Amino acid sequence: MVILSPSILAADFAQLGQNIREAEEAGADYIHFDVMDGMFVPNISFGLPVLKSVRRITDLPLDVHLMIEEPVRFLKGFKEAGADIVTVHEEACQDIVGTVMTIRDLGMQAGVAVKPDTEISVLEPLLGKVKMFLVMTVEPGFGGQKLIAKCVDKVKELRRILNAKDLRTDIEVDGGLTRENVRTVLDAGANVIVMGSSVFKGNIRENVAFFKDVFKEYN
Repeated sequence: MVILSPSILAADFAQLGQNIREAEEAGADYIHFDVMDGMFVPNISFGLPVLKSVRRITDLPLDVHLMIEEPVRFLKGFKEAGADIVTVHEEACQDIVGTVMTIRDLGMQAGVAVKPDTEISVLEPLLGKVKMFLVMTVEPGFGGQKLIAKCVDKVKELRRILNAKDLRTDIEVDGGLTRENVRTVLDAGANVIVMGSSVFKGNIRENVAFFKDVFKEYN
């Protein structure tokens, strides 16, 4: 099943609750929540207080992407704030396997992300241990960037590895996805699609409906 996870980083923060409700009512499957610390990535976004507020207004799974150094320090707080899925960066953790185990021990589902220049091979110790791998198709830190084409090959290779081991692990893709290129990553094997501007800029309901219609071709 292909899952749509709209990133609220591109929402209108003055109308955040309404934007989320519109996306949910239109058929969004997750809500994607980007956390940036200004160290791992050169930007700062939002954190636990905002996540708690979002949790109060939606029952959709909260798909939390931690772009922060040593996220293990904050995992308990994200659990308490209502996170359902927590994805951490392989590049940001001294002990990535231990961090994944902590996420699972806290009762959340674990994901691991890699930046565009990180080789897929670093994920091998995590095969069978996570719900989801996130392949970044832009440099993390800012919305509105264009998809880096070479990253599509990483999605293909990762899906090949997972299929060879008969693993049903999700592959999430985040960065620069639009109406024009979304089929490219779906064809490559991605099944969790993160979109910010493509959902929240313009008519949210119409945007979600468009992508959900595309996804029917792959379900």
